[in-house]
Amino acid sequence: MFITNVFAEHASTKPEATAVVFEGNVWSYRDLYRNAEKVAGYLLEKGYKKGDIIAQFMLNSEVFLAVYYGAQLAGLTIMPVNTKLAPPEIEYIFQHSEAKVLFYDEKLNEILTQTTYEFQDKIDTSQIKEILEQESSINYTVELDENDTAVVMYTSGTTGKPKGVMLSHKNIYSTAEIWSTSMEMTENDRMYICTPLFHCAGSHVFAVPTMYKGGAVIVEEAFSPIRTLSNLVETESTIFFGVPAMYTILLNKPEIKDHDFSKLRLFCYGAAPMPYELVKKLKETFPNVKVQNLYGQTENTPAATSLVDQYALDKIGSVGRPLTQTEVILVDSDGKQVPVGEVGEICVRGPQVMKGYLKNPEETARTMQNGFLLSGDLGRFDEEGFLYIVDRKKDMIIRGGENIYPIEIEEVLYQIPQLLESAVVGVPHEVYGEVPKAYVVVKEGQSITEEEILSYCQSQLAKYKIPFEVEFIDQLPRNASGKVLKHTFRVSQVDESVR
Repeated sequence: MFITNVFAEHASTKPEATAVVFEGNVWSYRDLYRNAEKVAGYLLEKGYKKGDIIAQFMLNSEVFLAVYYGAQLAGLTIMPVNTKLAPPEIEYIFQHSEAKVLFYDEKLNEILTQTTYEFQDKIDTSQIKEILEQESSINYTVELDENDTAVVMYTSGTTGKPKGVMLSHKNIYSTAEIWSTSMEMTENDRMYICTPLFHCAGSHVFAVPTMYKGGAVIVEEAFSPIRTLSNLVETESTIFFGVPAMYTILLNKPEIKDHDFSKLRLFCYGAAPMPYELVKKLKETFPNVKVQNLYGQTENTPAATSLVDQYALDKIGSVGRPLTQTEVILVDSDGKQVPVGEVGEICVRGPQVMKGYLKNPEETARTMQNGFLLSGDLGRFDEEGFLYIVDRKKDMIIRGGENIYPIEIEEVLYQIPQLLESAVVGVPHEVYGEVPKAYVVVKEGQSITEEEILSYCQSQLAKYKIPFEVEFIDQLPRNASGKVLKHTFRVSQVDESVR
């Protein structure tokens, strides 16, 4: 159960078939596999061994995929790192993972110069391309086990520190089977990806399943409305994924009427709920394109449930039914299953569920029990087996598809000497769905401006985590036990323009 074996077979049986397209550069499956072999050969020749972590700090490209699969082919563990993070966050991930090698994009060098972690090897994109231009200089045989850690992806934790999710080769392969079945993929599909490949969804829900079936992956560096619209047509893409905010932006572009989208067959969305009116408008604008909602988290690679097109409007608000090979149950605080219609914690079991958290056995034991992954999300099933999420994990904020945990921001705010305490909640936003807003209490005798607070946040946090607004209050509302009553803040509305 190795996805690299599937690619080897494609390279042998359909070598000229298109695997990856990026900015007009086309790689066949033979090209992709040979380039992955060259990356693998380079790493093995350098003496890296199973268990070594290879960090990847790169933007979307065909070269990203060569490095991603090359490390796995060598039996090493690839670790894509979110390029939107702030230097202190990146530094923590490098340090905690003890990564040996860094493959990085030269465009991101300014960010990396603000980190101090020492790698054994640092390879920029120019050097990577030099590796790919050479013949592989080493003959190697790597003994792989399906339970070896293929990928580590860091996800924010409720403690404020990211957690390294360990995904095995079996996890990756199983997710490819599960999602390619759910989306009815074939070798004729051309998947358009403009969401980051360093995200679990970009790589494991879209790139890997498409290539598992022998289809083509069309990669764009980042979402750009006008460019994305034209590229979808020019590349003859058949499937597109976007978070709801992206669909809102695209549907509001007059240029959408100027294009022929007859090749498109499926729109996928996830990471945040899509309102009824938006789904309706999407289906009215593209009557021949199906709409499918996807639900999962990095810890299940991510694959849990899906709402297929047949129920897109009838079951609005639902994240669908459990995927194939997947069991989903809801439990109460005592771990007992709740009846249909009642709310419980969403728990997932299947071959796609992670091995655990890197160097964090306590959190692994808390999160994985009796073979189930405890998601932390609360949901309910209806009589027909459709799952509805009623509350999100630990007050998590989803800003345009990016997960933000309030405590991450609060810990930064508490570093500001003038502030006594703070609370961060998500408030509605017409484009991003919701954005973080900070409520702060200033120490007696001290003073500080909103601009000064935001300036400090900018030095410590990724841009998307910076509070959209800061409101000064006299004290935080608390219950009798001293717990902050965050729900009292959530009635706030944000109607400012996007920063």
